[in-house]
Amino acid sequence: MSRFAPPDVPRRVITGLKDGKSVFVSDGPVPNAHHYTCIPGMMTSVIYATAAPAPLVHDESETAPPGLHVPPAPGETRLMIVTFPPDSSFARPEFDPAAADAEQREFIPGLAELFEADEPGMHRTDTVDYDIVLDGEIWLELDDGATTHLCTGDVAIQRGTRHAWRNKGDRTATMCFVLIGGAPR
Repeated sequence: MSRFAPPDVPRRVITGLKDGKSVFVSDGPVPNAHHYTCIPGMMTSVIYATAAPAPLVHDESETAPPGLHVPPAPGETRLMIVTFPPDSSFARPEFDPAAADAEQREFIPGLAELFEADEPGMHRTDTVDYDIVLDGEIWLELDDGATTHLCTGDVAIQRGTRHAWRNKGDRTATMCFVLIGGAPR
């Protein structure tokens, strides 16, 4: 079971400056986290976002509010944690692909629209991504079905390639994604 099972979400600690001294600006659950009802076991959380160039912001404004367009523009960043349920959950009779698509479009806007209808999960973004497996195992699929198996602690670097994440295991996998917006092709 994922350590981010409902109603838990990742804890986020943000530091800043006040009167020239380091301070904790916030410490608590990520406000932009969602546990999917249509995809049990899936959770997405956009933890932090920056504009380009990345400012060293010291105010208390929320950088990753719900509804934030997920794919970053050139020079912007996004930090996300995602839990992936086993792929077998998508084969259950009660799974509703249309409802799952609508829920993803609401909670990860801009990214959900990139998922290919004819090959579910496949997508490409104009980003460099640092993808870290925090817990479990997952398969990274590229064009023509080429895959590699990743386990806890493994890191993948995506450079604007078409891909999908497949959880062929029997338990939830948790990943951290750092997305850095690149120049569109």
